[in-house]
Amino acid sequence: ETAEPILMYSKLPNNLEHRYILLADPMLATGGSACKAIEVLVHAGARQENIFFANVITCPQGLQRLAKEAPNVRILTMAIDDCLNERAYICPGLGDFGDRFYGTC
Repeated sequence: ETAEPILMYSKLPNNLEHRYILLADPMLATGGSACKAIEVLVHAGARQENIFFANVITCPQGLQRLAKEAPNVRILTMAIDDCLNERAYICPGLGDFGDRFYGTC
């Protein structure tokens, strides 16, 4: 199993080149989901300079990937944890956000 994202759906407004975009995700772990979302936005006409990526918690690996693949996107994060573990979870992190949000843990 891979930690890379798969695009399931995209419906975006017209004229993205003239809009500011706030892209939000609770966690930035590997950076895969954020980079895929930014790729979709840019393909639809958005400019990286107009994208703000906001998250609650991240790690160095995610920040490095985002800086490499989307260098003009501005990032706002609340906390930077130490690393990713072998399952690509942020450590120490806050557990699986989806499990916590949907009560499936």
